[in-house]
Amino acid sequence: MRMQRQHSTRRGAPRATPQEKPTMQAIVQAGYGSSSVFGLARIPRPVIAENEVLVQVRAAGLDRGTWHMMVGRPYLLRVIGFGFRGPKNLVPGIDVAGTVAEVGSAVTRFAVGEPVYGMSRGSFAEYAAVSETKLAQKPGDLSFEQAAVVPISAGTALQALRDVGELQAGQKVLILGASGGVGSFAVQLAKELGAEVTGVCSTGKQDFVRSLGADHVMDYTREDFADGSSHYDLILDIAGNPTLARLRRALTPKGTAVIVGGEGGGDFTGGFGRNLRAPLLSRFVSQRLSMLAAKERGSDLDRLAGYLQSGRIVPSLERTFSLGEVPDAMRHLEAGEVRGKVAITIAPDAEG
Repeated sequence: MRMQRQHSTRRGAPRATPQEKPTMQAIVQAGYGSSSVFGLARIPRPVIAENEVLVQVRAAGLDRGTWHMMVGRPYLLRVIGFGFRGPKNLVPGIDVAGTVAEVGSAVTRFAVGEPVYGMSRGSFAEYAAVSETKLAQKPGDLSFEQAAVVPISAGTALQALRDVGELQAGQKVLILGASGGVGSFAVQLAKELGAEVTGVCSTGKQDFVRSLGADHVMDYTREDFADGSSHYDLILDIAGNPTLARLRRALTPKGTAVIVGGEGGGDFTGGFGRNLRAPLLSRFVSQRLSMLAAKERGSDLDRLAGYLQSGRIVPSLERTFSLGEVPDAMRHLEAGEVRGKVAITIAPDAEG
């Protein structure tokens, strides 16, 4: 049982004098565009608030959200406040795993030196400031790289299946985009929750999806999930390609479709236009059409830690890159051949 600490000042990493403000290596994003907008630079370390934790980053996860922020599309993201000409957060990256270097005065759940994983703003750096509510203890058997690919993707999959999809044991689930980051966790979690799972992917990724535990695998280049031969209680659409009409054709009369993320669509709204139409149409049909706006919650990470620690779900870490290789990692992601997830490995700070 961890004792709660009572303190009024931040503790942990040594403080520097005003003339010696601590710095760190980080990837900074110069604007929107190709992977060439990323560069390695030495910048000031984050200064944490009273409810934040300073994490010495050992690994960071790469996902489609980071890609969208790199290219600045759909343009709707710029309009709603992510930065019109360039991102407001100059350091990219959300998924993070590392050790606690410093804690804010109001933090009670974590201690200096403790291995953690969670969600930040700016994880492609040697240090990141993270809200206490978006962190959890790192499962002990996982490497930092494995832990770093979990938070956003597995948390999204869990919320889609459990909270929005209301999945029940024995139901039939179809997962579109089963070989990607969210999909690879969704297949495993759906099986853990007792579902019969069909995963949809490309030809070259079928064996990978089977290895995740899918009962059936469908090659979208050769088979049509909406041809009427099968109907599903729950569809998770992570790929962003099918119309609402096609999703409905593959559902049971009372089935549920959950649209995850904003993939597909045009440059301005991306897939968000379809996401917004889904709940409106749902009012007039017997099926339930929903969109998922995933929340970043440490409580979900605690729940996932139990699955991870027991080996009931396993992070699908395909490849790692160094911090200086982030542009290469983004190009690898863009190529569309990733099976599962990619991580960025960050060496311990040599300066500071």
